[in-house]
Amino acid sequence: MTPAPPIAIINGRVICPGSGHDGVATLYLEGRKVAGIGQSEPPSHAQVIDAAGLVVAPGIIDVGVFRAAPQACHVGGITRVVLMPDQSPPLDDPALVAYAQGSGKPDVWVHPLAAATRGLLGTELAEIGLAQAAGAVGVATGRSAIADARVMQRLLAYARAFGLTVVSHAEDAGLTAGAVATSGEYATRLGLASAPAYAESLAIMRDCRLAEATGAALHIRQVTTAEGLDALRAARARGVDVTAGITPAHLLLNDMAVSGFRSFARLSPPLRDERDRLAVIEGVRDGVIDILASGHDPLSQEDKRQPFAEARAGMAGAETLLALGLGLVREEIIDLPRLVAMLSINPARRFGLVAGTLQLGAPADIAVFDEHAPWRIDGRMFHGAGNTPFDGLPTAGRVRMTFKGGELVWQC
Repeated sequence: MTPAPPIAIINGRVICPGSGHDGVATLYLEGRKVAGIGQSEPPSHAQVIDAAGLVVAPGIIDVGVFRAAPQACHVGGITRVVLMPDQSPPLDDPALVAYAQGSGKPDVWVHPLAAATRGLLGTELAEIGLAQAAGAVGVATGRSAIADARVMQRLLAYARAFGLTVVSHAEDAGLTAGAVATSGEYATRLGLASAPAYAESLAIMRDCRLAEATGAALHIRQVTTAEGLDALRAARARGVDVTAGITPAHLLLNDMAVSGFRSFARLSPPLRDERDRLAVIEGVRDGVIDILASGHDPLSQEDKRQPFAEARAGMAGAETLLALGLGLVREEIIDLPRLVAMLSINPARRFGLVAGTLQLGAPADIAVFDEHAPWRIDGRMFHGAGNTPFDGLPTAGRVRMTFKGGELVWQC
């Protein structure tokens, strides 16, 4: 591999959640790694990039994406993705895991999650140990929960033996079968098949209790309800090793967004009511929710331009993740270093990745962004499918440069 030229990024606000550094400094990159942070003059042989007025942070690690889309990732400052096993075919075989791991080269690092069960059918466990040897950084139940508690218990026990985190979809399958919305006023008005919001908390309580019994590490991909957060807090108070994620959609939108049968607002889990949305914001504020992710799932027009109940659930989110996350900073829910941690070091630690930091010797994966740059979200301009429920929304925060392994892969 050809060595990347030395680079000195000067005058930027350098935020490193791994070391706690936050201040204007020079970030020096050499040999595809971080070679130092400081105030000294850059070496004469280095390429100098002036980042005055910009933030310099670790590249975003996007957990739980369904497609590793390099161009969309670069625009969003994403350098690594933790890929869900819901591929075609599902990642239930070591050879498929190995292929997925290499699928993003040389543009983006792909860290696959192995399918928990054969075909993601929820009945027979897949070869977890072999999948780990092939490159899996965790194991996931996929777009739906494992209905059989015995199968889930065995999965958690096996995953603990291999030191792997289990990523679960927190909805009780018996309650959500056939549902496309959350029970409430808007689902009733539109005549949509719905499920109660407590389908989530039931699943979280079960999976946390099983994780407690087996000593396994558990990550709830999305916690979207007040009851779900209460269940999570109770489990953590008992010492359960459980973390939680969220996407901007469930932080910024409620079930009113499905009015008019807007299929771009057809998501999984479905959008919740305003009480739950506000509770999730508090969950971010108090740290119960550890990871912010895009849930990137670009779908075709044929998948989304359908009657609401027939449209596929999912949204394209890689290009808007940072900008929408910065809204939490502008509203003083969290500060900027905390947001950077939720997007980088927290997912790195949860899945054992040597990344998410700007400490000496770390991979030179960098996002340089203007946190105040205004723009309007336009799905037609996305790199790939533009199925976003935020289409037309004014926002702020633009990635100006993305470095992967010390190489500039995006600039605007």
